Amino acid sequence: MTKIDPSLYLHNQPDARTPSPDLGKDEFMKILMTQLQNQDPTNPMDDREFISQMATFSSLEQMMNMTNSIDKLVQNQMESPVVKYSHMIGKEVSYQAYDQETGEKLDVETSKVAAVSQQDGWAILELENGEKIYADSILQVSDPEAEVDTDNTEEKVAGPEPSEGSE
Repeated sequence: MTKIDPSLYLHNQPDARTPSPDLGKDEFMKILMTQLQNQDPTNPMDDREFISQMATFSSLEQMMNMTNSIDKLVQNQMESPVVKYSHMIGKEVSYQAYDQETGEKLDVETSKVAAVSQQDGWAILELENGEKIYADSILQVSDPEAEVDTDNTEEKVAGPEPSEGSE
């Protein structure tokens, strides 16, 4: 004999409905159908008003579709490796070089990033020396335009100065 799932019993269902601040197309259609069912037969709804409500419904649906499309576009742009690593253009990067034929490790090389591209979902940094490397193979990033303090040999650390007597 087949058993009935006890979670489907009416007394197990929530009594109160949770209000939603969003009024979607389904809710609009329910309101419209209720309005049509409960109208006075001797004084039916004006057809101009009905057409106006349908036009409002149509524009609401189009706005919702456009909002969803824009949200998807923005989300895809934010997840794009090209956008994610575009700030690297003009920066100097150090990376481990390898011999293409043997796979043997060579010296660490440094070059400026000229462009960023994407291949199979991975960010590819195109360097001024003609190399193309994956973004995750970078060992160090530096800004060649940043001023270097050659007079002062003391290294500065950001943050408050330590107070005397505390170590």
